[in-house]
Formats: sequence, C-alpha cells, structure tokens
Amino acid sequence: MNDRFIAFDVETPNSANDRMSAIGITVVEAGEIVQRFSTLVNPETYFHPFNVQLTGITPDMASTAPTFPELWETIEPVMASGILIAHNAPFDMGVLSKCLRAYGIPWQTTTTYACTCRMGKACYPALENHRLNTLCHHLKIPLDHHDAGSDSEGCARLLMDYLEHGLDVTRFLRRYDMGRSRTIGGV
Repeated sequence: MNDRFIAFDVETPNSANDRMSAIGITVVEAGEIVQRFSTLVNPETYFHPFNVQLTGITPDMASTAPTFPELWETIEPVMASGILIAHNAPFDMGVLSKCLRAYGIPWQTTTTYACTCRMGKACYPALENHRLNTLCHHLKIPLDHHDAGSDSEGCARLLMDYLEHGLDVTRFLRRYDMGRSRTIGGV
C-alpha cells in the first residue's frame, strides 16, 4: 500500500470541542509508521473538571504549551500530506474544523478522512464494542488511553492491522466540509 495516512487524535479542555488541549499525529506510509508527533496545546480557554479527569491535562500543564495557531504552522504540512485517519473520526475532524474556525485560520475547504472505528466494525464484527481501547486490547496494541500521542499511534496500528487483513480502506473514505464541520459524503 503506497498511500500516506495521517492518524491523529485530539484531546479537548471542555465540551465546546472547539479547542484542543493536546494532539497526537502518527504517519503511516506503505504500511509502516514513519513519523510520530505529540504535544500539549494551550487552548486559551477554560478546562472543565470532567475533561481534566478524563485526559489528565490541567490548565497549568497546558499554560506553557504552544497555542493552536503557533502549532498549526508546524503540523499543517503533515496534516495536508495524506488521508486523515482517526478513531471516531467525526469527533476529531469536528474539533480540528472548529479550532481552525475559532482562530480564523483558512485551510482546505474539504478533506478526505476515514474512521478506524467504522473499519474495526467491518474487520472485527464479533467484538462487544469497537472503542479504541477495546480494539487495541484485542490486538495487543499498547495504549495509554486519552494520551493523544498514544491514541494516534494506536489508531495507526489499527489501520495497519486492517490493511494487513486486506480491508479496502477506499470503502471507508469520506469527505469532510471543514467550514461547516460535517461529513458531506463518500469519496
């Protein structure tokens, strides 16, 4: 497989889901991981106690991290270089879209993505659920759940497993309207 996939995961500081407190990116090329990146992000907004408990990311931890606009200069070339992959991808795509809009950062009007949760349902239909931690446990993929770097790598490794089992990723490709924060159909 010669395609380039950008597995990413975001953590958010609150339920508005229009800012990130962390992002992890794992790049897969020709069925191999070729790049990893993760960082906390200063969301410049409030943290809800639920999100702090879920992610372990506190306002103090994120206060010295780069803001999204500062970070975007670094990650945009990577994010634009392949098909975006996430677990429960509509959530991560929505956060990315809303974050870009909140900061007034123009990007692609639409982008292609695929969801490893949907692919997991096709590849492993008998599992009791298809959460990231369930699939990773089933496949013995190490995971520190809700750590964006670990989650993005877990997502990438799920994708690699699906590809090894002959799953046709093109069946799962969707287009995302970045301005309207919604899926607009298949590719």
